[in-house]
Formats: sequence, structure tokens, C-alpha cells
Amino acid sequence: MYEDKVVLCVSNAYEKKYYLNEEFAALPDEIKDRLKIICVLFTEEVGGILRLEYAEDGTLMFATEADESDLLYDDIACGLKIKQIQKKDEELLTSLELFFKVFFLGEKYE
Repeated sequence: MYEDKVVLCVSNAYEKKYYLNEEFAALPDEIKDRLKIICVLFTEEVGGILRLEYAEDGTLMFATEADESDLLYDDIACGLKIKQIQKKDEELLTSLELFFKVFFLGEKYE
């Protein structure tokens, strides 16, 4: 069904914008709010652009990028912050992967 990555949400420190993919409007408001908090705080602290996106197999991945002129962006801090989020919000991230696999990829839930 999905042969490429599917973006869940994006936060952009340069444009001060947050985007949640409309295909995920069915998520509970509490989860949508938590995603917004995670992403916006990340880009406020680290800078750059953060995308949460699903791989073909339903794995939720963090993708970051920064403008070449952004001297404040720090790759090391970025990696550490992602690991911190993955540890702190492990249950949420696992649930989001399961949601995608069941409702978008049509996998059976056991």
C-alpha cells in the first residue's frame, strides 16, 4: 500500500511551524497534543527541522535536517535529544507504530 515513507508530523524551527499529516486526524487529541509538544520542544531546543515518519514496514523514525547557515544546530545534541525522547516516550512511540501497522498497512493485531 505504502511504498515510501509516510510523514506523521513535522516541526520547523526556521518557520516556527508545526504540521500533522491529515491522514492521522483520527488519533486522539491527547496524542496529537503530545506529538506537537515533543516536536516543537525539540526544534526549539536543538533547532532545524524534525520529521517523524514511518518506513515501509511501519517503523516510526526521527529524521532531522538543518540549514547549512544554522551555526547553532548541533548534530550531537540532536542525537542525544532523540534518544532521550525515544526512552521517555517509548510507550507512545510503540503505540503509534502499532496504530500505523493496523490501520494503514492492514496488519492483524494479536
